[in-house]
Amino acid sequence: MHLTHLSLVDFRSYPSLDLTLGPGVTTLVGRNGQGKTNLIEAIGYVATLASHRVSADAPLVREGASHAVLRARIVRGNRAALVELEIVPARANRARLNRAPVSRPRDVLGLLCTVLFAPEDLALVKGDPAGRRQFLDELLVARTPRMAAVLADYDRVLKQRSTLLRTAGAARRSGGKGDLRTLDVWDGYLASYGAELLAARLALVEALRPGVAGAYAAVAGTQAQVGFEYRASVPPPQQGPVLPDGQVLPDGQVWPDRQVWEEAIRTELVAARPREVERGQTLVGPHRDDLLLTVDGRPARGYASHGESWSLALALRLASFELLRADDREPVLLLDDVFAELDAGRRSRLAELVAPAEQVLVTAAVEADVPAELAGTCFVVAAGEVRRVS
Repeated sequence: MHLTHLSLVDFRSYPSLDLTLGPGVTTLVGRNGQGKTNLIEAIGYVATLASHRVSADAPLVREGASHAVLRARIVRGNRAALVELEIVPARANRARLNRAPVSRPRDVLGLLCTVLFAPEDLALVKGDPAGRRQFLDELLVARTPRMAAVLADYDRVLKQRSTLLRTAGAARRSGGKGDLRTLDVWDGYLASYGAELLAARLALVEALRPGVAGAYAAVAGTQAQVGFEYRASVPPPQQGPVLPDGQVLPDGQVWPDRQVWEEAIRTELVAARPREVERGQTLVGPHRDDLLLTVDGRPARGYASHGESWSLALALRLASFELLRADDREPVLLLDDVFAELDAGRRSRLAELVAPAEQVLVTAAVEADVPAELAGTCFVVAAGEVRRVS
């Protein structure tokens, strides 16, 4: 899989842009603030329908414009597809596939697969649990696009249920009763969607674990023991069938399946109801979970050095890349100003690991930051213009 053409209209700093790309390594060089990351962001948006820099779409539209348009031509094997996305702030975005409208933008998910390395990745190790949950969920959708619908359904139910709790809690604090007659219904939906998401995350963590350990050793150049464990807000049931794909935990235990988790979530929701009404928020479910990362038995968050944190963040991305390749979904690798953050040893080791990919796009403020192993086509980005120089 690789991207052959990217066209932008009123996206970020670009009034218009047409960029032809090919397999192999492409380097985008330019001073900070010239628009390099905007190009990486646009490609990532085509793949995920989200930005790695902002949570809302409005900043993606160039100031003074009413909407932005992204077009990407993708080649996979002998087949080509044209994806077109229209970003309209405060309104529903629109998508087209091969010039034909699709009913929902998420219908184009899976056509382009990317793995993005960026300075923001350090937050996967040092930041809040939300970033680690997002990492897992984006990889779930990349592997199984239908999971986008599960995530959307879970978020919708979570918002509705939390609104009901806030309203009822406020009414009770004011001396009223608070109407909770529909809460059981929302509990059922939350448990159903939450169990499917939880089971999928657990299976993903088990699939990633060997790759994370191996990638960390390759990038860091050490034999440190890396831990990678999912922490659910719901106590795991004592027994249950093996994971959907038959995976078994290293110590011989098995994770329960979706049906067992659904009942566990329902039970916890009932137990937590008084606290939830008092606080006006949903306290149970996968939106409260975390991914515990450790280096030599110590939590990486708070204990890992800067170099260890970077190695672990890179290992998460490299393991994602290898997992997608194993699924026969060769991803486009996007390395946004990563090498400037690494010492010489980690630069060289990372370059050797990613160089064999079918397509790699690298941004750098200084061309000398890009290791020799990633020599290839080079573009200079300056003042919103992109010019090929080699």
